[in-house]
Amino acid sequence: MTEKAIHSTDTPAPPQRNKTPRRAHGKLLTAGLFGSSIEWYDFFLYGTAAALVFPHVFFPEASALTGTLLSFSTFWAGFIARPLGGLIAGHYGDKYGRKPALLTCLILMGAATFLIGCLPSTAQIGVWAPVLLVTLRFAQGLACGGQWGGIMLLLTESANPKRRGFSGTFGQVGASLGIVLGNLAFLGATAAISTEAFFAWGWRVPFLFSALLFPVVWYIHTKVEDTPEFRDLQQHSSNSAARVVQAPLTQALTQHWRTILLASGLMAVINAIVYINIAGILSYGTTELGHSRNDLLRISLLATAISAGVIVWGGSLSDKLGRRPVVLTGAGLIVLWAFPYFWLVNTGSLMWCFVAVTVGSLFYSLAYGPIAAYIGELFAPNVRYSAASVAYQLPAITVSGGTPFIMTAIIAHTGSTTWVSAFIAAMGVLTVLCAARLPETNSAAVRNDPAAVPGQPSTP
Repeated sequence: MTEKAIHSTDTPAPPQRNKTPRRAHGKLLTAGLFGSSIEWYDFFLYGTAAALVFPHVFFPEASALTGTLLSFSTFWAGFIARPLGGLIAGHYGDKYGRKPALLTCLILMGAATFLIGCLPSTAQIGVWAPVLLVTLRFAQGLACGGQWGGIMLLLTESANPKRRGFSGTFGQVGASLGIVLGNLAFLGATAAISTEAFFAWGWRVPFLFSALLFPVVWYIHTKVEDTPEFRDLQQHSSNSAARVVQAPLTQALTQHWRTILLASGLMAVINAIVYINIAGILSYGTTELGHSRNDLLRISLLATAISAGVIVWGGSLSDKLGRRPVVLTGAGLIVLWAFPYFWLVNTGSLMWCFVAVTVGSLFYSLAYGPIAAYIGELFAPNVRYSAASVAYQLPAITVSGGTPFIMTAIIAHTGSTTWVSAFIAAMGVLTVLCAARLPETNSAAVRNDPAAVPGQPSTP
């Protein structure tokens, strides 16, 4: 089947006005923020551990460089699994509801992260230790791949139509808070105990904290309803695009694959700079520049905390100006910053490293803010969970998980960061080109019409 035009008969009828009470929606935003934060904490925690701990615990016989590369390769396994998780959760989320698919993903993430904290080391059980590590990391990836679409849709489909960009940022900010919480956990562990104790058992404590996710799961299960748009689909409207379909994943992939690929490109530069900030610089700074891990963790923590506000601002700005201009601006600024980023890092000054990471974080946050609303609005409600999840998670294989590995390999081969900067710039150009090809989903006609309901793509 060929992809149908965005304004084909598959385009959904405008959804009904959101009837979720303001107080109930506020509780939903809070639950989404906490759930997303702890979920991303679990997922990003692995990146910090992969840079600082896992080479020693799971690859003790390897050289420093080889151990880091092997550790980052296990880090990549989670990203390989993310699109698969998005496919599975998206299919069931479009067919049976956003909430049950999301709850399943949250439970899987909490369990996998907790078990990583319980794993024996290679010194204790040999090769089975890294095998089990990769298996649990893969499970983390499956869960992460499915949870983003669930939280994003619970927040945006239940939102006031004029505030979907802002509402979606409560899931997006969770990624930043997850990084902050992960860094705080490691900083606390390293400050409280000796280095020997940290590598022996202290690194496990941050992973065991993932048990905090389960009260959030219980709250969503007992207090949160599925979205109004999905409940409308369950009424089996005569409009084929406004009812639950039996094979949403198949329909999404066969009819909307071009839009999925372009939407994936929106995440290219965001993912590249994020994983250089939180994992690549941590490894490079400690092994090549001689910085302490705690200093670099503090830099990452402060930069991410500062940028969280920009994510919210970016989403709100997209409610007023449109999604595409905000994404284009953020991506373009990262292209301009790609080379100055490493010029500052390579001075060896922690202050200039903080400037480089912080400015990069602010720019990617601006582009990231509208993403939840933008990607969701590109697709009809009956395939939205499937299509949006695949679009968001596909770059996990091609960009996210591979970036720390690619950065380490490039520097080891060339002895320079120039090609790492070129890689960031290339990802930025890709995002700009994809955003330019996609339609604006929150057009001026929609923004200026008090009776309009955003969520349908405008004519490209």
